[in-house]
Amino acid sequence: MGGSHRRGVRILLLGDQGVGKTSLILSLVSEEFPEQVPPRAEEITIPPDVTPEKVPTHIVDYSEREQSVDQLRAEVNRSDVICVVYSVEDEDTLDRVTGHWLPLIRSTLGQHHHTPIILVGNKVDLVDYSTMEIVLQTMMEYPEIETCVECSARTLKNISEMFYYAQKAVLHPTAPLYVLEERDLTEKCKKALIRIFKICDLDNDGLLNDQELNAFQRRCFNAPLNPQALEELKTVVRRNVSDGVHEDCLTLRGFLFLHRLFIQRGRHETTWTVLRKFGYNDNLQLSKDYLFPSLRVPPGCSTELNHAGYSFLMSLFEKYDRDKDNALSPQELIDLFSTCPVMPWGPDVLNSVHTNEKGWITLQGFLAQWTLWTLLDIQRTLEYFAYLGYCGSGDDSQLSAITVTREKRIDLQKKQTMRNVYQCHVIGPQDAGKTTFCQGLLGRPLEEAQDIPNDRLSRHTISTLQVYGQEKYLVLHDIDVHNITDALMPSEVQCDVACLVYDVSNPKSFEYVARIYLKYFSETSIPVLFVANKGDMSAVRQDYILQPTSFCHKHKIPPPHPFSSVSQPKRDIYTKLATMAAYPSTLRRLVHVLLLRPDPSYVARHLKQLGVVVGEHSTWLKVGLGVAAIAAFAVLLARALRSVDR
Repeated sequence: MGGSHRRGVRILLLGDQGVGKTSLILSLVSEEFPEQVPPRAEEITIPPDVTPEKVPTHIVDYSEREQSVDQLRAEVNRSDVICVVYSVEDEDTLDRVTGHWLPLIRSTLGQHHHTPIILVGNKVDLVDYSTMEIVLQTMMEYPEIETCVECSARTLKNISEMFYYAQKAVLHPTAPLYVLEERDLTEKCKKALIRIFKICDLDNDGLLNDQELNAFQRRCFNAPLNPQALEELKTVVRRNVSDGVHEDCLTLRGFLFLHRLFIQRGRHETTWTVLRKFGYNDNLQLSKDYLFPSLRVPPGCSTELNHAGYSFLMSLFEKYDRDKDNALSPQELIDLFSTCPVMPWGPDVLNSVHTNEKGWITLQGFLAQWTLWTLLDIQRTLEYFAYLGYCGSGDDSQLSAITVTREKRIDLQKKQTMRNVYQCHVIGPQDAGKTTFCQGLLGRPLEEAQDIPNDRLSRHTISTLQVYGQEKYLVLHDIDVHNITDALMPSEVQCDVACLVYDVSNPKSFEYVARIYLKYFSETSIPVLFVANKGDMSAVRQDYILQPTSFCHKHKIPPPHPFSSVSQPKRDIYTKLATMAAYPSTLRRLVHVLLLRPDPSYVARHLKQLGVVVGEHSTWLKVGLGVAAIAAFAVLLARALRSVDR
């Protein structure tokens, strides 16, 4: 996940004639000094399996005799790293490094370019002194110089090291991590490491204990630290940082110090390995591949969190619920999202899910909100799981937390579903009470729902319900119909169950939803339930050709379900909607039977013929569909209904 996905490293060798550029390349390839040296070596590709970093390496030579300045500039632009070669025995070639070659590179790439440069002093076999002191001064003047190395093409001294440093300068560059003048980490590097520290601090105490350090080691390097190495590491920190270790645990300052030390000792790859395991690219930004791993969701399928996803979220909730009150206070929520670029939740979230008496999101509400996101905006879930540090087994991406359900068409054919989240569109005219109906799913009565400011209302509410003895999520989506001729968008029609809400006290209300049903749902397989809202008020005759009950009877759908949110809303209607969404075919047949023979004993007789003793459940059947009670006999009921249809 995350890491550097380079296809290769392109190394260009520049320098004056006679400094040994071509000899360096040929000595590397043949492992012996060439007696005959051509003016310029052909481009050489070293396969990935023979390089330490396992990426292909392309080595390009430059010859002033054979190539023009334009060709040189083109090669400079194409290169990932440039080796500027001089001869340690020829002071003029060293002067030309700063007098010609480095200015030429800057004029080509820009004054503040990010292409790393390696200074290479060749022919050390011919002298008994070093040019390193002079070169170190040059490095201070030119921050793009990654490192310098002295070598010999003739004796093969430091040849492989030179090309390794060049490759390393591309894959593990210093500039994004470290400010040489200040001898400190860059601000971007600190910010990234602070995020990583927070993610790895599993108990949220501001320290990394031995267990957390070993989990970090396994995640980044696939192996824990042995106890002796762990103690040695903490000893080094204690010697250098007064508050780097606290109660035998590593503090954030100690963690940052270690990475500064790694870089100062030339072990950039250690810090880069950590950063890339947590999704960072060469610019210390979380890569798009890490935030948005490719996921295909075919038409008719949906996305849900699986066990791995919910386990991660529960661990996250427990980590930041400091006072263990099973709710996240505003500050705890801010702390939880501190590893993210922005706070993703606004106040409307608290009116989409369950909260406690203080209005703080509970664990139930927390899981529900992520379930809602995963259903409606899977890319957002993937993105924020990455920010929060999700890690499956091994190198699994966030996709291991997601399940793509099978097509709904197949569910209907097989008359069963494995889905756990169902979407119900609540459609009706304004003032029909849809908002209070949706808030009723969260147990909020009319008075409480009316106190919610409009700018804090969400169009979605979500909660769990028991369907056939299993916990399922029901999502209610509030959709307004402003005028009787309003057209619905396809996205407003496609759902698992439709809930058409009208106001029993308004004679014009039912016509809206009746027309909606006839236009959008009468010829579909989407189950529909009419809701006669404001049941606490006096019902009036509806100004429509058919009254609601007659309309439902004619179209073989359940009779309107009375509802009132004046007192604590009853959950049976929401259970009914969830069950209709889960088993649309079975319920359609049941309605057909009840409408033809409304005597509940008719259905009971068929159940008894199958050896099912219904007993007290017969009384449940007398109330509308009786969906909740029939749940226990779902499979047998389907068989019974098939025999009735025959």
